[in-house]
Amino acid sequence: MALLPEAAIAHYREHGYYAPIKVMSAAEVEGIRRKLEAHETAHGLLKGSMRHKSHLLFTWLDGLIRHPAILDAVESVIGPDILCWSSSFFIKEARDPGFVSWHQDSTYWGLDPADIVTAWVALSESTAENGAMRVIPDTQTLEQVAHRDTFAADNLLTRGQEIAVDVDDSKAVMLQLQPGEMSLHHVRLIHGSDPNPSAKRRIGFAIRYLPTHVRQIVGTNDSATLVRGVDRYSNFAPEYAPESDLSDAAIAFHAHVMGDQQKVLMRNTQASAMR
Repeated sequence: MALLPEAAIAHYREHGYYAPIKVMSAAEVEGIRRKLEAHETAHGLLKGSMRHKSHLLFTWLDGLIRHPAILDAVESVIGPDILCWSSSFFIKEARDPGFVSWHQDSTYWGLDPADIVTAWVALSESTAENGAMRVIPDTQTLEQVAHRDTFAADNLLTRGQEIAVDVDDSKAVMLQLQPGEMSLHHVRLIHGSDPNPSAKRRIGFAIRYLPTHVRQIVGTNDSATLVRGVDRYSNFAPEYAPESDLSDAAIAFHAHVMGDQQKVLMRNTQASAMR
């Protein structure tokens, strides 16, 4: 087991993030990207709810959320009993106006306590050229900050949510990653990213991990996938890995799970579907 070195753990604790972390070989990440783009060629770009909890639909993404190198790093910061609560693709096409506004992940998730980490896995280069993620160090120490919903067309977030207070951009740090690297960031850390004006796709897969003692406090139904250790709390209904890509059973289960999660993420809005 190759857990993060103490200096990396200390950096995460102090500043709310750590990067880069090499988790896959070039061959591994190329294999995953090839499967994604083969699906896109056959069926079109992933849209709507298919971009979220995609590990319940595709075996190769179920494998990714369980990747030992990813889980070793995650265990370093949240402990050995780990649930995957969600996953999301953040894909910016070439010359894409899509962006991610300054926000905290925790805003609409309804999870308590905030002992939650996002592993942002680069399936392509993620650089200054194509709109890499930027973070505001040390903001993980903040409580939940007020946000406003914009539902802006080019905002990649579910509600287009953005921090309702001024953010000092001069303090931002860009987390540039190569394919097969990832970053870790705390659920309270303020972060965002700019559009991609380049000729290269930017493909990221964000995996949300939490220790098993975390609970859902605003929704009546929620589920998660146990990926390491033991769940002694049973705060979330168990999720099931797909037996094959886009099987009928996987599609039906994913639709059921996303219906429950949508009620949490879209509460108090008139919106009817995730983008």
